[in-house]
Amino acid sequence: MTTPIYERVAVIDIGKTNAKVVVVDARTGAEIALRKTANTVVKAAPYPHYDTDHLWSFMLDTLRDFASEPGYDALSITTHGASAALLDASGELAMPVLDYEHLYPDEVNRAYDAIRPDFNKTFSPRLTGGLNLGAQLHYQRTAFPEDFARTTAILTYPQYWAYRLTGIAANERTSLGCHTDLWLPFEETYSRLVDTLDIRQKLAPLRSAFDALGNIEPAVAIELGLDKTIPVYCGIHDSNASLLPHLVGFGAPCTVVSTGTWVVCFAVGGKPENLDKERDTLVNVDAYGTAVPSGRYMGGREWEIATEDTSKGDRAAEFAAAGDVIDRNLMLLPSLVSGTGPFPHAKARWTAEPASVEERRAAASLYQAMMTVTCLEIIGSRGPIVVEGPFAANEVFLAALHTLTERPVHASLADTGTALGAALLAGIRLDTPLRQVESTLPGLQDYARLWAGAITS
Repeated sequence: MTTPIYERVAVIDIGKTNAKVVVVDARTGAEIALRKTANTVVKAAPYPHYDTDHLWSFMLDTLRDFASEPGYDALSITTHGASAALLDASGELAMPVLDYEHLYPDEVNRAYDAIRPDFNKTFSPRLTGGLNLGAQLHYQRTAFPEDFARTTAILTYPQYWAYRLTGIAANERTSLGCHTDLWLPFEETYSRLVDTLDIRQKLAPLRSAFDALGNIEPAVAIELGLDKTIPVYCGIHDSNASLLPHLVGFGAPCTVVSTGTWVVCFAVGGKPENLDKERDTLVNVDAYGTAVPSGRYMGGREWEIATEDTSKGDRAAEFAAAGDVIDRNLMLLPSLVSGTGPFPHAKARWTAEPASVEERRAAASLYQAMMTVTCLEIIGSRGPIVVEGPFAANEVFLAALHTLTERPVHASLADTGTALGAALLAGIRLDTPLRQVESTLPGLQDYARLWAGAITS
């Protein structure tokens, strides 16, 4: 085994729902320390925005505690997409970091639709609210022109936190390539929108996700009680962090299903010919800068909605209930979160009320599997499938995916794929622990055909 360059890597991992600081053992990939907090949204002027002051305090407190035990030798960062930080000449936020779920007035949306580039160039579909980062910048520029005029630098979100730690401003391709409308993934350059918005000179320099931007700057290091220099790596979009270990492990073609608030499906080695801008398919850009056809839906949020009145039950009982759900054709139909996913305009409904908690959770798991398989079909997914994140522990979901695709399905045993992927940026190399799924669900193919036929817009 090659001796890793570091023994332990601290990872700042900011998801849409929660933020974490994790310490990853560079030899085993194990998470040897973890602390998390809610990623809260401040519902106040000038618009709903992330509580970056709280996140910064949380990071500093946790990194200070982890500096002595278990310790860390390097730091990497991963965050959700569809976010950017606008800095003023002093390096402070010129405007708060906008919550991407905030909805804009119709006139703002119409004006943006008139200037955004074509899908066949950016492979970025038109999404709701600020899920297109270009739409956020357009809204901030037109609704708050004086504040926007004070902006001297625009940083993608992982790199904003790297800047807070190092004082070095950067942008990075995985976040720029995440349905922003700002990036041409096959040409590896900015779209014309950056000139339309007049922001080209404000965009921080492009750096690789694998670059060590610099060390934690002295003032912050003193506050953290560090007794050595800690390099900070540029950082990566969270779904791409989940993808990275499997790019290293499987190569192309393979398929990665990254689950969390969003379920993001990556067809590594795929082609974009059948992508549909009306069905939340797009092209992501991986850590190496390569375009990857992708599909997504808000699976974690939909799971919460579908199972909100239930507590986690016995897994064996849920798996047994799946057979009854299939036999009775008890179905949850899309979409629980409208405006996203492969059925953005479909109206969610149950075909019948589940008779038990186990039936409800089993039917919700089957729903997730069929939504995922729909995404995989649209993006031309091939090769073995790896599931990472919370759904990697959902046996009904895994068995359904294995049954419907008739392909090898592997469940990641890593606690957090995003943290492991971000740690890999620091030059360590690890084998991702995987479990091959053997279970199948008889009768599911017919059930899936009925489910697809029952979907109405």
